[in-house]
Amino acid sequence: MDTNHFPITNWSEDDRPREKLMLKGKSVLSDAELIAILIGSGSRSESAVDLSKRILASADNLNALGKMSVAQLMNFKGIGEAKAITIIAALELGRRRRAEDAVELIKIASSKSVFEMMQPIIGELPHEEFWVLFLNNSNKVLAKSQLSKGGISGTIVDVRIVFKLALENGATGLILCHNHPSGNLQPSDADRQITKKIKLAGDSLDVKVLDHLIITETKYYSFVDEGIF
Repeated sequence: MDTNHFPITNWSEDDRPREKLMLKGKSVLSDAELIAILIGSGSRSESAVDLSKRILASADNLNALGKMSVAQLMNFKGIGEAKAITIIAALELGRRRRAEDAVELIKIASSKSVFEMMQPIIGELPHEEFWVLFLNNSNKVLAKSQLSKGGISGTIVDVRIVFKLALENGATGLILCHNHPSGNLQPSDADRQITKKIKLAGDSLDVKVLDHLIITETKYYSFVDEGIF
């Protein structure tokens, strides 16, 4: 055994990968430290970080590491089946994320483009649903989320959840959408009130409410187009 080896538990807190991530953020960790978090532990003679460095040195880079099989990873002393599977699963998630990032975000150019996006989702439902589109500075859709699901004549929206999701997605703009199963396009008093409430909250957080659409099977009503905003 290498008498100069110190296990991670004996390192200063700033040098431990998990604690380092919590204190300083994920971006400051090296590839080896991130892999060390995945595998959790090394061996009696080698820390998880040292083991991760050895694996990376052999693989040359993360792309090559992601192509390794379970059996190949298990050739490294200290890597059993569970640790090998964890590494492969994590790198596969990274690959899928890159594939998603490569997809061009949809840009909202008009109320009609919102209708075309949301009508297949809520236009023919027998009950009301309230959705929010989260947009960036270029009016491209970062995400869309169902905020609530109600009965035939209404649904309840928690304004706090709207802006929690907006901040999580890094959105600078919102478009509100809900359907009217009755086919009536006219906004109710409740529709107007919740729009005003969300718009006021957005103004204080610098997240602009760009429009609110009421959607039916074949038509839509835009608050902006009708001059309500």
